[in-house]
Amino acid sequence: MRGAPTILHLDMDAFYASVEQASKPSLRGKPVVVGGLGPRGVVATASYEARVFGVHSAMATAQARRLCPNAAYLTPRFALYQRVSQVVMGLLGELSPLVEPLSLDEAFVDLEAGGVPPTGAAARAVAERLRRDIEAATGLTASVGLAGSKMFAKIASEEAKPDGLKIIEPGTELEVLGPMSVRTIPGVGPATAETLRRAGITTVAETAEAGEDELVRLLGKAHGAGLHALATGHDDRPVVAERDAKSVSVEDTFAEDLTDRTRVQLELARLADRCVTRLRGAGRSGRTVVIKVRRYDFSTLTRSETLRGPTDDPAVVREAAARLLEGVDTTAGVRLLGVGVSGLADYTQEDLFAQAAAGAAEAAAAARAAEDAGAAPHEPETSQEPQKAPEGPPRWLPGLDVRHDEHGPGWVQGSGVGRVTVRFEEPWSAPGRVRTFRVDDPALHPAEPLPLIRPADDQPPAPPAPSGSPDAGSPDAESPAAVPSGAGGGGGVGGGGAGSGEGSSSP
Repeated sequence: MRGAPTILHLDMDAFYASVEQASKPSLRGKPVVVGGLGPRGVVATASYEARVFGVHSAMATAQARRLCPNAAYLTPRFALYQRVSQVVMGLLGELSPLVEPLSLDEAFVDLEAGGVPPTGAAARAVAERLRRDIEAATGLTASVGLAGSKMFAKIASEEAKPDGLKIIEPGTELEVLGPMSVRTIPGVGPATAETLRRAGITTVAETAEAGEDELVRLLGKAHGAGLHALATGHDDRPVVAERDAKSVSVEDTFAEDLTDRTRVQLELARLADRCVTRLRGAGRSGRTVVIKVRRYDFSTLTRSETLRGPTDDPAVVREAAARLLEGVDTTAGVRLLGVGVSGLADYTQEDLFAQAAAGAAEAAAAARAAEDAGAAPHEPETSQEPQKAPEGPPRWLPGLDVRHDEHGPGWVQGSGVGRVTVRFEEPWSAPGRVRTFRVDDPALHPAEPLPLIRPADDQPPAPPAPSGSPDAGSPDAESPAAVPSGAGGGGGVGGGGAGSGEGSSSP
């Protein structure tokens, strides 16, 4: 434990939902839920306006809709979240070389390693400046906790939410921690909490009073001893800049159970390609391929195969996943599929050579065996790309970005029965108006997300001169005031129609 609150924990406020509100002016101040939108979807993040109705992350989207039917339910835009996260993590990196990201929106920072004096006043000044810088760079708010250890810094940031700053001064930790629920301690989940509750332990103070021997008896040596140390305020875990990933994986939950074996195979191949894309993006390769199959009755199976050497070849991962699927019965229905690669290593050129050499050796051995048997050598099978379904109209999922040839950038509010509804607005504009198109309208296209802060080279023109200015009454003036009324500012098609009250309508 440090003698000064120089460990900082940053947690962005309702990150995914806040990004959506920042990029969609019509949703600001309104309940927003981001997550899976199908019958089996799960809430990723809910805005604070939605949390008032009881909506929270990890809740089934169907339940969230019952609790808050008037919220905007949006598809996640992870590419945008990652870009915003990179900006935030860049600001943290300016404070210290020791930044430990926990997720896209959460991280620890060792301020002492960045040269911040070990005093509460100096740490507070840095934290306040950080919060201002994040809001200026992203338009988003963040909560910050400062303490002498990682556990208390995280507790402080939770207490500060939303959009706040809290310091737990060294020496006051047990006074602050004692009355809190035992779930406050890192590593205490529902199962551990229930075990402790049955033993009459519900608060952190009661956990500390129970003693290490009793906790070891209830939870085992490692978990019990670790829990006792944290409950008594002992947390000497350092901020670690490099947190090496142990695996890379992707998975999908399907709106309806998959019963067609060919469809299951195609979906697995698609997931294998996605997994390799992430693997290559991290500059890694891996030796062990893992598949995950959750069946109609929620029973979950995992199968794995370890290769001769690490690979980032999509064909190799697809083939391994297909072999693993052969031993899994999917006839009753599959609700979730996943593909992962573990045993990660830094990518090297030798990885591919090792795979190629192994394949060549196997082919040569097979050819010799066939020749000895008097049969024609068998051509080795070449891996083929998974078949793609015929392309149809784009899937206009709620929340995704679009651009119309005439109306410009906007986002999908909803679609169905051959129609798609789009609200045309930008992060820096007023709430925009809504228009409906055919789903196959050739003028409507998917688009990349716009930045949350207007680029410096895209600032609006200077406002018109006031009506009382000398140039305003001059017919020869070249100022904006000389532009005929109705020719500008109204909104393009229909003159001033786009600036009417419809622009402020809620989704």
